[in-house]
Amino acid sequence: MADIDPAGVRRIRADNPSPLTLDGTNTYVVGRWVVDPGPDDPAHLEAVLAACDGPLEGIALTHTHPDHAEGAPALAALAGGVDVVLGIEGQRVGPFDVIATPGHAPDHVCLLLAGRIAFAGDTVLGRGSVFVGPGEGSLAAYLDSLRRLRELDLAVICPGHGPYVEDPAVKLDEYLHHRLDRERRLVEALDAGAREEGALLDHAWSDVPPQLRGAAGLTLRAHLEKLAEEGRLPAGVDPTLPG
Repeated sequence: MADIDPAGVRRIRADNPSPLTLDGTNTYVVGRWVVDPGPDDPAHLEAVLAACDGPLEGIALTHTHPDHAEGAPALAALAGGVDVVLGIEGQRVGPFDVIATPGHAPDHVCLLLAGRIAFAGDTVLGRGSVFVGPGEGSLAAYLDSLRRLRELDLAVICPGHGPYVEDPAVKLDEYLHHRLDRERRLVEALDAGAREEGALLDHAWSDVPPQLRGAAGLTLRAHLEKLAEEGRLPAGVDPTLPG
């Protein structure tokens, strides 16, 4: 499927590839507004400014993780001191309507353009699944955020990493199924008596490549936190898996 900018949107990808950022952080330019400036990389920020349709008016964030927001102060200064805004539910920020989508991070929002183009940050990726860890992250909130996006009539999702999502409903259904299937397999392993991280990962995350097993271990703890919140964790199981 062609990975083409939607009308009125320009994507500039930062040079910060990694297993979690995929090919790098996607920065988006919409007219004279920027979504998620990405890392504090002078070459990237100059490219972002050059893509604007005139002097930059403002910078909108989906959340404050460094791979999305670190470059915001420098970009704002380059543009003469424009505002950097992390909106709240129901707010209008430049051309965007703000929807709260906590889960990956407690301050996470999605930005809607014309009601049908969603700048999703790390709520949805163009490829692979989103990291939701324990503590700062909340798997229950994340699932609710996915369901909320699923209720919208979206034409395209502009993700924080990876290619455009041109079938939003299909992608969101896949995400929900994926998370709930992980939970089902984790509960199976717990019911069978598994208690150590390795055994739980082997059963519920057997498809995860070795370089992502550490991240899977944190996601496992987020699932255990959710089960504990819901009163579904077997007696004696510590969701932090100490030791």
